[in-house]
Amino acid sequence: MNFFALLGRAFLKFIYDSGGIFLFFFKTLFYTFSPPYRIKLFIKQMEFIGVKSWLVVSLTALFSGMVTAYQVNHALAKFGGQSVLGGVVALTLTRELGPVLTAIMVVARAGSAITAEIGSMRITEQIDALKIMAVNPIQYLMVPRLWASVIVVPLLTGMADIIGIAGGYGVAVFLLNIDPGILLARMEDMVELIDILSGILKSIFFGAFLVTVCGYKGYNASGGAEGVGRATTEAVVISSVGILISDYILTTIFF
Repeated sequence: MNFFALLGRAFLKFIYDSGGIFLFFFKTLFYTFSPPYRIKLFIKQMEFIGVKSWLVVSLTALFSGMVTAYQVNHALAKFGGQSVLGGVVALTLTRELGPVLTAIMVVARAGSAITAEIGSMRITEQIDALKIMAVNPIQYLMVPRLWASVIVVPLLTGMADIIGIAGGYGVAVFLLNIDPGILLARMEDMVELIDILSGILKSIFFGAFLVTVCGYKGYNASGGAEGVGRATTEAVVISSVGILISDYILTTIFF
């Protein structure tokens, strides 16, 4: 009975959080169109989420492209299909690895910080102070973060695609001795506009999703410093798993 009670509580918590995240997103979306428009906060969040994440995203994309090229070449060599290595690496990065790894890195670096910051504000009653000063806390805290993430995560994804493909190109040409002309020709033949756009559209969804989840967990944190830590852990886990699940769903829709 304890097992079923635990399972039931976990299911009810899942339903409660899913509904709460959904409503939290639409509240943020609604307050987007209500003045005042906080342009300075928006630019500040673009810097925090985007500019300060470029290094970790770049390193992740570079080594992902390099190891993908090496492993795919090992598989293709068994069938004599090494000529399509460039196209396979480019497709893998633009469709899947680019948007997914970028979003997960942004969650790890910026999403966790967002949850911890907003959670600390909740614990120290700063959010209640905003309400007393007639400042809508969701509009003040979430609207700039949401739209900054929606803009910068696709930009980071585009950068990750380029760097990852460059890393794969370097491994293929300088370590695996594949002809660069054939490599680039197969990339051009196999990669279409829909492949690039699908990755960008995924990253737009991922950007909105991760900020909403992290903001929701921080906004509803309770239980002191321990509660903030717990909320941050839950936000990172839910965001990461949600990104992987939604990636599968979006892939089935696009392809």
